[in-house]
Amino acid sequence: MTDILQRDRFVALVPAGGRGSRLGGTRPKQYLPLAGRTLLFHTLSRLVTHPALSAVHLVIAPDDVDFDTFDWRELGPKLDVVRAGGDTRADSVLNGLRAIRDRVAESDWMLVHDAARPCVSHALIDRLIATLRDDAVGGIAALPVADTLKRADPEVRIGATVARSGLWQAQTPQMFRHALLLEALERVDRTTVTDEASAVEALGLRPRLVEGDAENLKITYARDLLLAEKLGGF
Repeated sequence: MTDILQRDRFVALVPAGGRGSRLGGTRPKQYLPLAGRTLLFHTLSRLVTHPALSAVHLVIAPDDVDFDTFDWRELGPKLDVVRAGGDTRADSVLNGLRAIRDRVAESDWMLVHDAARPCVSHALIDRLIATLRDDAVGGIAALPVADTLKRADPEVRIGATVARSGLWQAQTPQMFRHALLLEALERVDRTTVTDEASAVEALGLRPRLVEGDAENLKITYARDLLLAEKLGGF
């Protein structure tokens, strides 16, 4: 990755202001235990140890009382905590981009990554950077849909079978330059977008799809923690 380090600057941004209600409990899911640490620790560790990433900006809620109950010093100086989380994921990302504006260049690449994806590999980050660093738009990690898809009707019966040809399942990181992503999120209805690519698409642009990793799972339900522990090798 030496040539990448010399040519471009890459920065990770991790929105972590959500409550993760589907997992239950009183703490946001990013603070749930995983292999003796928190879920969030493992996610951040994968990012701060990647040599091409110059900084990792963690966006948490201003009133987050859980973060300071853990020791994050092991993650080192790359980690920057931004207490600017918003009501939605898109709000948190936008607030984070605004907060770090004096620390990045407009042309710096932002790799926005889910706090709840602790198994992201360095190989995936390498692939994303190598594929997108000269792209005019940017893009996302994603996987082609392999399973047959069904659309449910109001009675939760099969209403239709959806053709899976050309369908991809979005993952993170999602990688766009700071200025472009900032503009996209400022202009879009942030209550309707579920990822950064959607905001960029709303500008009329076409982000690139980069092959992701099936092990880069997102923790949504309690059972996912057990699977992540097996896959992550923590």
